Amino acid sequence: MYRLAASAALCCCVLLQAQEGLLEHAIAAHQKGDVDTAVAEYRAYLKQNPKAVQVRSNLGAALSSRGEYEAAIAEYRQALAAGENPAVRLNLSLAYYKAADFGAAAESLVKVHAAQPKNRQATLLLADCYLRQGKDAQAVALVEPMAGPDDQAAAYVLGTAYLQMNQVEKGQEWIERIMKGGDSGQARLLLGTAKMRANDFAGAREDFAKAVELAPQLPNVHSAYGMSLVNTGDVSGAAEHFRLELKGNPNDYLANVQLGALLRQEQDYAGARKTFDRALLVRPRDAAARYQLALVNVGEGRVEQSAKELESLVAEAPQFTEAHVTLATVYYRLKRKQDGDRERATVQRLNAEAQAKQPGVKQEAAPK
Repeated sequence: MYRLAASAALCCCVLLQAQEGLLEHAIAAHQKGDVDTAVAEYRAYLKQNPKAVQVRSNLGAALSSRGEYEAAIAEYRQALAAGENPAVRLNLSLAYYKAADFGAAAESLVKVHAAQPKNRQATLLLADCYLRQGKDAQAVALVEPMAGPDDQAAAYVLGTAYLQMNQVEKGQEWIERIMKGGDSGQARLLLGTAKMRANDFAGAREDFAKAVELAPQLPNVHSAYGMSLVNTGDVSGAAEHFRLELKGNPNDYLANVQLGALLRQEQDYAGARKTFDRALLVRPRDAAARYQLALVNVGEGRVEQSAKELESLVAEAPQFTEAHVTLATVYYRLKRKQDGDRERATVQRLNAEAQAKQPGVKQEAAPK
């Protein structure tokens, strides 16, 4: 009996040693960049030790490095099921971010920020998620309290947010802070953005060109330059820079929407659809991308589908005049004259309201 117990204990010890050796080899492979081996060995280890939270987090990191973000997210979430861990939570947030699910990334980062309010990486990443979703005021509220006089990263976030909110003077204050550190791609990108807001498209084009020269890998720099080229008549040059942006930054919202619009005009409907679908991953309910997809469906002859999309869009964005115009056209093509007439009347009303708001337009006094 004693010998049997001793033998069982010895076998258990040998098994544990083998598992630890497997884990050590997996970690070493991961550190050397042999991700495929690391993934296979992490999974083998977890079959025997499913509650090993750190190993599961390591597996998530390895999967993320291979671009398998959904699988990485599943591993991180399983690791967090054992208990909240800010480091694992941050890794989960990064996986969501890389997968262009900025809403989920922000939701996860809020928890990291609550647990570690001084975690600079989490704070700036959360602010960037807000900027990508058009939540500029939230980005300002998050970053402005932590921004020091020489904090270039915070200044860039704040300059971008204020410009996107059309608060140009405040935006320029942060641009000046960046410029104190010398000419840079970031500063030129913000200067160009400010000029675009002022409709100085030629001036913006010069700043964006310099930004591309100084920092060609800077996120959004090619899409911004592309927009200035569109506004100054160089459509082919714009398409080239939108493609350059997407090569290094495939989830850039502006480049996806603008390149898609150019492809649609060239009747490359499959290519256009791909870019609009990607834009909607970044901003799921975005009106511009949804409208462009409806136009793609019109071009492809899917008129019924386009009508459904446009009906949903104008219900959510009743002031979207172009969508009403296209919906009227679609209704007429579907022989739905009454619906087409209704939409045309809506367009006339919206145009009259817009004209009445123009400077110098006199409003007639209401009859007494």
